[in-house]
Amino acid sequence: MTARPTDVAPVGHVQLPDSGLGRGWEGATLMVLTVVLLSFGLVTLYSASSVLATREGLPDTYFLLRQATAAGAGLMLLIPCALMPYRWWKRWSWPLLWVSVVALLVLILPGTEAIAPLIRGSRRSLQIGVSAQPSEFAKIAFVVWTAAMAVKKAPQFRSLTKGLAPFFVVWALVLIPIALQPDLSTAVLIGVLGVMIIFAAGVRISHFLFLGLLILPFLQKQLAVGFRADRIEAFLNPAIDPSGAGYQVRQSLVALGSGGLTGVGIGQGRQKFGFLPDAHNDFIFAMIGEEWGLLGVVFVVALYLGIVLVGFRIASRAPDLFGELLALGFTNLIALQAVLHMSVGLGLVPPTGLALPLVSWGRSNLVVTLAAVGIVISVARAASGGRVARA
Repeated sequence: MTARPTDVAPVGHVQLPDSGLGRGWEGATLMVLTVVLLSFGLVTLYSASSVLATREGLPDTYFLLRQATAAGAGLMLLIPCALMPYRWWKRWSWPLLWVSVVALLVLILPGTEAIAPLIRGSRRSLQIGVSAQPSEFAKIAFVVWTAAMAVKKAPQFRSLTKGLAPFFVVWALVLIPIALQPDLSTAVLIGVLGVMIIFAAGVRISHFLFLGLLILPFLQKQLAVGFRADRIEAFLNPAIDPSGAGYQVRQSLVALGSGGLTGVGIGQGRQKFGFLPDAHNDFIFAMIGEEWGLLGVVFVVALYLGIVLVGFRIASRAPDLFGELLALGFTNLIALQAVLHMSVGLGLVPPTGLALPLVSWGRSNLVVTLAAVGIVISVARAASGGRVARA
C-alpha cells in the first residue's frame, strides 16, 4: 500500500505556529506571566492600602482604582510597544534621552516648585494635570539609548576614551539630576542597568573597575550623610534604633514571620494598621508574606523568575545585537527592582524605596514596567525562526 503524503513524518525542523504575540511561545508566555502578576498585585495592593485610605478619609478602593487606571494605561501602551518593530526605538534614542534630561532638570531647578513640589523631602514628581515621575520614564530612554550606542560603539570598546567616555558623559546627564532629587537608589539602579548592557555588548572588565573607582568617592559622600547614613547604621546594627531608622525593617520581618506557611489570610494582616509604614509601597513584599504566607512568597518569586528566564531566552534569540541588548536591559530592569525590593523586606539590604514591579503602589513605575514588557515582546516577535521542535 502506498503511503499518502499526510502519513509521512516530517523531516528536519518543524516550525511551530505563530502565537499572535510572537513566533513560538515566548511572547505569549511573557504576556501571561505579566498579567497574572499584575492581577495578583492589584488584589494585594487593595488589601495593603484599604486601611490607609480609610484613615485618610478616602474610599477604601482609592489606591486600587488609581492603580487599576494606571494598569489600563500601561496595557494600552504595552500593545503598540509589542506590535511596532523594536528597531524603531534606535532612531528615537536621542530624542527620548533629551526629553528625559529636560524633565529631570525641571525637578531640581529653583522656581519650579509649583509643578515639582517637595514631597517627603524630595522632588520626584511633576504635577502637570497628572502626576508623573520623570525618573521612571527615564529608565526607558536610558536603556534604549545605551543599547543603541552600545551597538554603535562596540568596535571601539577596547578604548576607554573613544569607547566608554561618551557613555559616562551622557549617563551623568541622567543620573546626577536623579541623585539630586534626591533619589540615589533609582540613580544607582539605572547606572547598574547601563553597566550590565554595555558589559553584554563586550566592554572589558578592567574598564568597569575604572568606573567603580570613578564613582566611589561620590557614593561614599552621598551615603555618609542624612537619612541614608541612619538607614545604613540601622541596617548594620538593627538594635541601635529599633523605633527609628530600623523600625520599618523590624516590622517587615515581623510581618513575614507571622505569615507562616499559608499566611493569615487575604485582608487579615495586622501590619497595615499603622504598624508598618508604606505597607502598600516600599514594603508590600512583607504584606505578601504576612497574608499569603510562604506559599504566596514562592508563587510571586516563581512568577518573577519565569519573567526573567523568558526575557533572557528572548534576548538570546534576538535577530541582532540591538534587540538582544533591549531585551536584556528591560528584563534586568524588572529583575533588579524585584530582587532589591524583596531584599529590603528580608532585611538583607538597607531600605531603598524601590517598588516591587507590577505589585507595589506607583503608577509611573507600573506604566513604565508594562511598556518595557511590550518592548521585550516586540523583540520576541522579530526573533528569526521562532520556536523550533525536532521531529
